[in-house]
Amino acid sequence: MSRRAPGEPRSVGYLYIAPALLVYGAFLLWPFGQAVNLSLLHWDGLSRATPAGLDNYRALLSDPALRGAFGHSLVLLFFYAVLPVAAGLALAALLSRARLRGMTFWRTVIFLPQVLAMVVVAVSWRSILAPDGLLNDLLRAVGLGSLARPWLGDHALALPSVGLVGTWVGTGLCLVLFLSGAQRIPRELYEAARLDGAGAWREFTAVTLPALRPQLAVGLTLTIVAGLRNFDLIYLTTGGGPGDSTSVPAYEVYRRAFETGQVGQAAAIGVALTVVVFALTLTVTRLVEGRR
Repeated sequence: MSRRAPGEPRSVGYLYIAPALLVYGAFLLWPFGQAVNLSLLHWDGLSRATPAGLDNYRALLSDPALRGAFGHSLVLLFFYAVLPVAAGLALAALLSRARLRGMTFWRTVIFLPQVLAMVVVAVSWRSILAPDGLLNDLLRAVGLGSLARPWLGDHALALPSVGLVGTWVGTGLCLVLFLSGAQRIPRELYEAARLDGAGAWREFTAVTLPALRPQLAVGLTLTIVAGLRNFDLIYLTTGGGPGDSTSVPAYEVYRRAFETGQVGQAAAIGVALTVVVFALTLTVTRLVEGRR
């Protein structure tokens, strides 16, 4: 945003940001306000809507299926945010210490899942994890056929299986973010740490990790948002099943709005999900800024 010149009226400064505010309001605030309004109604999408008060929000706490969907999202955050960030930090620390031949190629390979359409990712992994898919074929080929499972059809394994796909997708993004930050760390800091007798772990905790706080905040924010708004991967791999074992809030929004005719409740889920995303991302940002 352009700075206001000395003596320039404040109203002129507002003119610079007015177009952006109009676009922001038209495409974000207005639809969100409409969703809040719908969440206060009983409506099936066709007949006349009736006031619901806070009934749709109370259902978020009383409906076991909805509580389970939000619980599944919290589980997926481990796979979508914690594991990719941890793997990205570990890989960035290793690659920043060692100069490997063809590192650009391997960095591109690791980042590749991030640029693939999620539809392609979902269809590919659904085939890999099928009962007669590549993973089970490999297990049988190495004599571990007893470990073969219908990975996406098992109540206990379906959610972790989908989560590991999210880990595979998100690790490349975190790696590129952390490598870009690690390359800007002065080499003198590492040399000073080595002169003080610091080992690899001490270098990481005392030099690399503090310098990567901005990238860490960005990586956590992006992966948390990706984990909470996950819909296409669930829809194309498990359809929320088996049973409701992989149902998540974004999928419940679709199912209740377009399949069961509970538009008001779908809007309430969407509003609640927005609040959760905002709260988590704000917390991550505040924690990082508070440590500077």
